[in-house]
Amino acid sequence: MFDWLHAADVGLFRAINQSLANGFFDWLMPRVSDPPCGVPLLIALLALLAWKGGARGRLFAAMFVLALFFGNWLTVDSLKHLVARPRPFHEILDARALVGRGDSPSMPSSHAANWFSAAMIALIYYRRVAWALFPAAALVGFSRVYNGVHYPSDVLAGAVVGMGYAAAVVFGFDALWQWAGPKWFRGWQRRLPSLTLSMKREPGAEDAGADDGQWLRLAYVVMGALFVARIAFLASGRLELSEDEAYQWVWSKHLAISYYSKPPMIAYTQFLGTHLWGDNQFGVRFFSPVITLVISLALVRFMAGFVGGRAAFVLLLACTAAPLLSVGAIVMTIDPLSVMFWVAAMIAGWRATQPAGTTRDWLWTGLWVGLGFLSKPTAAYQVICFAVFFCLWPPARAHLRKRGPWLALLVAMACMAPVVGWNAAHDWVTVKHVAADGQLERPWTRIYVHDFLLAEFLLLNPVFFAGAIWASIAFWRRGRNDPLQLWLFSMGTPLFLLFFLLSWHSRVFPNWIAPSVAPMFCLMIVYWRARWDALPRALRHLPCIGIAVGAVALALAHDTRLLERALGRRLPADPLRRAHGWRECAAVVGQARDQLQAEGKPAFMIGEHYGFVGEVTFYLPEAKRSVMDPIVFFYASKVPQNQFYFWPSYLDRHGQNALFYREAPRPKLKPGWFSRWWRREGDLLEAQPPEDKPPPQEVIDEFESVTNMGVRDIVWDGRIVRSVELFACHNLR
Repeated sequence: MFDWLHAADVGLFRAINQSLANGFFDWLMPRVSDPPCGVPLLIALLALLAWKGGARGRLFAAMFVLALFFGNWLTVDSLKHLVARPRPFHEILDARALVGRGDSPSMPSSHAANWFSAAMIALIYYRRVAWALFPAAALVGFSRVYNGVHYPSDVLAGAVVGMGYAAAVVFGFDALWQWAGPKWFRGWQRRLPSLTLSMKREPGAEDAGADDGQWLRLAYVVMGALFVARIAFLASGRLELSEDEAYQWVWSKHLAISYYSKPPMIAYTQFLGTHLWGDNQFGVRFFSPVITLVISLALVRFMAGFVGGRAAFVLLLACTAAPLLSVGAIVMTIDPLSVMFWVAAMIAGWRATQPAGTTRDWLWTGLWVGLGFLSKPTAAYQVICFAVFFCLWPPARAHLRKRGPWLALLVAMACMAPVVGWNAAHDWVTVKHVAADGQLERPWTRIYVHDFLLAEFLLLNPVFFAGAIWASIAFWRRGRNDPLQLWLFSMGTPLFLLFFLLSWHSRVFPNWIAPSVAPMFCLMIVYWRARWDALPRALRHLPCIGIAVGAVALALAHDTRLLERALGRRLPADPLRRAHGWRECAAVVGQARDQLQAEGKPAFMIGEHYGFVGEVTFYLPEAKRSVMDPIVFFYASKVPQNQFYFWPSYLDRHGQNALFYREAPRPKLKPGWFSRWWRREGDLLEAQPPEDKPPPQEVIDEFESVTNMGVRDIVWDGRIVRSVELFACHNLR
């Protein structure tokens, strides 16, 4: 029976893909399948419905986005990999593939699922529109078969699945609303009894408002939803580890009181995450969303007492819409830890500096500052922030005559002592490394302030960056009479100004100011909350615009292929290449090492960059299993360049061979690439000639001979994300 169904499926595919072929359809169907600028138009339509469509429009937009997440990105993708059906052009040699030949599985069709789910949701909220959407969805399904990328049964399965999960999302959330609304959101529930608009409002519902408690509970719901979404995203494995994450994962296998470039907290955090979930990407990054949830809870609860639940909810959305903060929710680096302890010290310090502040509050403050320093040395600047507040707010100086602040300083110094002691025993290597990063010894030859401001403008969200800077300047100019605003100003703005001034001399990395962002955003909320009623009506839409822009930017940052679908063109380079292709890179390096071992001698691997060493160690199974007895090393430099200098090297493996590997020059965009890319004509990248640069002199001196094995391209998702240059090193002296 299944053979008969498959034969019928193939026959119908041939009839549509080949028998109906004509020039007009060849031009039309690819555009029906992926309309030019279709995604931007969809985003604009959803934004217009949310803005002007009232409750019906907002519900449609919300349900569509929820269905897209729960349905397409979870259900459809899972089914694709579960069924694992090849695309028609992989099985039918004469199939006409008009829109490329991807490697993803075929059943069900995600295009059909998306369109039929939208039609099903429209059937609930805009019935007349649905009668136009269902034929359009059917046409899109037909185009997928005509274009040669799906069987008819794939489209049918996608239509059924899409309508099913769309209905499940709408009616499932409606049932949840019926249960939770009367308990937690009574005012809103009276105004909107049903999410399907099938129930009438209660009498007097127009007067039912939303108190701060409802906004606060909504913030908790959003935090929980974001946490679940981030956990699901990490579990999907879409983004591979960055170089720093893989490098610091190696640290977690060699626990110590400090490391070459960073304090030890990141290593212990990854150690705990991987012991809970295993040595995989999810284990390495598990605490990122957990830390973000803790930060969100602390900020919302702290600010709700001063500005109310609604403003605290806006603060949550603003922080979520700032890419610099949200990236830390899925990437496990030192920054999420640093921000968490900075915020904890800020909140504890506010309580400690109040007239009713106790010694216990000061001890907690000192502990948080100390733990922040164990995460990132930037936390030491928070002591300066406290000093700024004491200088600007005379009533707080009374605490300096008590033991609390000095005990807090003692606790913080006790936490810092192991790191300071380790550095003293290792020639202050971390201090020298930080000074080198800050380029403090270089002359004043170039100003980087415009690079710094542009990066922060984009990474903090243009709307909220402008709002925070305006609030800081205006607060300073109009007087400093509000202790809360002065406290928030002192906790964030001095650190931002420090790196702003440094940018006039040296290049400043955008993430260096991360701890200052939360207090500056809090100050922004307090400042503009007091002036909200006096603002022109047009300016009151800016927070919504900032949140919408941030949401789109974050979606693209999680998967830049969404941008390619939106533009209808493949990007000439992968913007997230640092988090893609490492598994393939490790496989290429491992295969080259196997070729070298085939000569009859054991062979190990040497990397020229600490990040490459970490990535190959993590993604090459044999290297991961032997991480404590490594087969991947950083080359044996004479001076410390990274943490590998302090661990055993390969110099005692006399007579063995080695594979030396490093990143080769990447292809560059050809002049005039944009016009060719927009017309989809020609190759956009030009290969870079080999540099003919030998390995480091240390490596050459260590082996009897070093031979260039050539350059290997690392391909991910059909594009070259990096190239690796390989050298065969024979007979370690």
